Amino acid sequence: MILLEVISIRANTFVQLIRTMTHKVFVYGTLKRNEPNHHWLTNPDHGSGKFLAEGTTKSKYPLIIGTKYNIPFLLHSPGDGHHVRGEVYEVDDTMLSKLDILEDHPNYYVREIDDIVIKLDSHEEIVKCWVYFLKNFRPELLSKQQFENYSSSGSHGLRYLESNNESSTDDLDDMLRK
Repeated sequence: MILLEVISIRANTFVQLIRTMTHKVFVYGTLKRNEPNHHWLTNPDHGSGKFLAEGTTKSKYPLIIGTKYNIPFLLHSPGDGHHVRGEVYEVDDTMLSKLDILEDHPNYYVREIDDIVIKLDSHEEIVKCWVYFLKNFRPELLSKQQFENYSSSGSHGLRYLESNNESSTDDLDDMLRK
């Protein structure tokens, strides 16, 4: 009887663990591996995050770099731009809430489910992932240089500048429609 109780407790703990790691998130900027904010996804104090695969957006979007901190923004303008390359992570509820804080969701970035194409061995698969978009952007941002793949150390020369993980409201307001 005691053995069955131990197995039951372990099974319930395992099921609970699976339930909390149900979110897939597509990252395209400073959260990717070898980028300045990747530590957010690997910090156990922020919850759990696990790399699953590299991927690209199924739809084209404009990926730009803006503000004096050179922050990457994925503008919600489907059909414009590129099939943006990034990474897919599986995260738990705690990590998702920490990412929402970093991305200032829903005040600036808006987190939405979108289709991401990943390559698995010899075939491609489409997975539904959370993606952080800038939706209420100023239309002139569409005329900025657009990228397929972000790297802070890219040839664009726009290295991401740390701002204690926050830009001032004024910096971000310059990106938004008035």
